[in-house]
Amino acid sequence: MTIDSKKATSPFNRTTQHDAKRTAILSQASRLFNSKGSRATTLKDIAESLGLTKTSLYYYVKTKEELIYQCYMVTLERHHQNLDTVEAQYDAPLDRLTGFFKLHFNDWLAAEEGSGSHTAALLEIASLKGSHRTDVEGQYIAMFKRLRQYLKDGIASGTLRSFDTISATRAILGSVEWSFSWLHKVPKEDVVSIVDQAADILAHGFYSGPKQYVPKPLTSNGPVKPDLEGFNRQTRNRLKQEAFYKTGTWFFNKKGFDGTSLDEIAEQLNVSKGAFYYHIKNKEDLLFNCYSHSLDTMADIYNDTADSEASGLQKIDQTCRRIFLAQNSEHGPLIRYNTITSLPMERRRQILTRTDKSNQRFGDLIQAGIEDGSVRPINVFVAENLIAGAINASMDIQLWRTVHDIEAAAIDYFDIFINGLLPRN
Repeated sequence: MTIDSKKATSPFNRTTQHDAKRTAILSQASRLFNSKGSRATTLKDIAESLGLTKTSLYYYVKTKEELIYQCYMVTLERHHQNLDTVEAQYDAPLDRLTGFFKLHFNDWLAAEEGSGSHTAALLEIASLKGSHRTDVEGQYIAMFKRLRQYLKDGIASGTLRSFDTISATRAILGSVEWSFSWLHKVPKEDVVSIVDQAADILAHGFYSGPKQYVPKPLTSNGPVKPDLEGFNRQTRNRLKQEAFYKTGTWFFNKKGFDGTSLDEIAEQLNVSKGAFYYHIKNKEDLLFNCYSHSLDTMADIYNDTADSEASGLQKIDQTCRRIFLAQNSEHGPLIRYNTITSLPMERRRQILTRTDKSNQRFGDLIQAGIEDGSVRPINVFVAENLIAGAINASMDIQLWRTVHDIEAAAIDYFDIFINGLLPRN
């Protein structure tokens, strides 16, 4: 080791000390943001958890938004470093893609074991303002394009099937980003095998058949709403509440919790503030009800699909597509879980308990498919969470690609989970 390198790593080197403290702050902030949410996490919480004073913390960051921004930029920097790593190690497109997937899981495990830094789940990009949002979105788009290029290269070389690469990239990233919500349920010693099973699902898909699965027309458009019975008061109130929840969901999805204004929602619905606040107590209450409404919609879809005589795989396909349609049509949108940490812990637990049950219902469809032979033997828990992440990310598909036919777009979006990335016989 040279004298200069010794100086650079010396504990007396001020730059080294500054960088180490900044890394520790961003890692701890990311951990707290992921678990408690940025709304419930204060700069004082972060400072005290590190044994610092608020004054010391202010030396590194002045506001919580600045801290969120720095956490997001460090997370994206890590993603790009991982992409650099897989590009240096592998030439095959699928190896690069699965390598990136595995490094993400390995980073999570290292942070949990204390040998690496925590990275922030990119939940609240929509809440950032000005150059902060522009910078984060720019790095995210750059990451998206690098991953998409792997898929395009694989299709061009014939090592991957032909599919819509934008939809596939968005679905894969949605699955990766969702991992923060379920990996903690897995014993740490099982994470490595879980990653291999996730990569296998992406490579080979759910379908057990030798050739490509071709989706059938949707068998139902969902439960039929009861007649309005002369627009009685109860019915009118229900319709008003549904309008509030749909519009509120749209704003929460687009602007995040902090960026959403109840007055703006009232104006969008062309109702007076008095009429609005008669039905909606406050913004937190509206967000909770938006989650509940979305989960009710998904439950209706599951109930309707479960009654059909289709195979397990057909039910999976039908359910995915109908949720996608509910998310991206005039009947939606459904809530994105980017705002879940804005709910207080008790209400968040209520929503996450219902969400787990919803995911388990999807897992039941997968298990039924394995039993009837339409789905190959796969890890049901991993599969249901990969799909859950993709569904959560499906809301903004029209920001990434042109959609002329919403039903065709739904088929494109879930194709890699059904048929996998690799060519079929």
